[in-house]
Amino acid sequence: MGLSVAEMEEFLQPQMSATMAQGLTIVARRTGSDELVGALLNDDLASPLPLDLSHLNPKYRPIIALLGSLEEHYNSGRSIAHGECLHLFMLAGDERFKGCGIGRGLVKTSLDNGFRKGYRTAVTEATASTSQHIFRTLGFAERFLICYRDFMYESTAVFRSIQDPSSAILMEKPLWLS
Repeated sequence: MGLSVAEMEEFLQPQMSATMAQGLTIVARRTGSDELVGALLNDDLASPLPLDLSHLNPKYRPIIALLGSLEEHYNSGRSIAHGECLHLFMLAGDERFKGCGIGRGLVKTSLDNGFRKGYRTAVTEATASTSQHIFRTLGFAERFLICYRDFMYESTAVFRSIQDPSSAILMEKPLWLS
């Protein structure tokens, strides 16, 4: 979507404060320093994300709409109570450490933490090849997908140029199988 680091920070800062307060978000720091090398924002699926769309950079609106569509499919016909479903919202890692297992470690630690806190299920919207691979190898199953080329936001196929992966996927895992 052509977002700068500053734009990403603008988006993440409000979410980070709220998700950290729930005790579910996991961060990875470089051994021997405070340098942040990865993070996985997690929250309770029954809790609304702390997004003020009126102040949100317009570049994020199609992303939020896409993720919201996946969640709507998942939530359709379900009643999800607080403390039941752990939502793994955004996995990010420092490119310098790609291939070191940081993403996998963040997901595994998040699942273990959620299970200890009484969550029975975990869900995520995996939007990149790397995250889809990590979640699959850790036992997540695909529940719903939206092809990027077909997704319309305000009558425009905003993600049509994304080819790998071809879809955003909502994935689920029972935590007692972790």
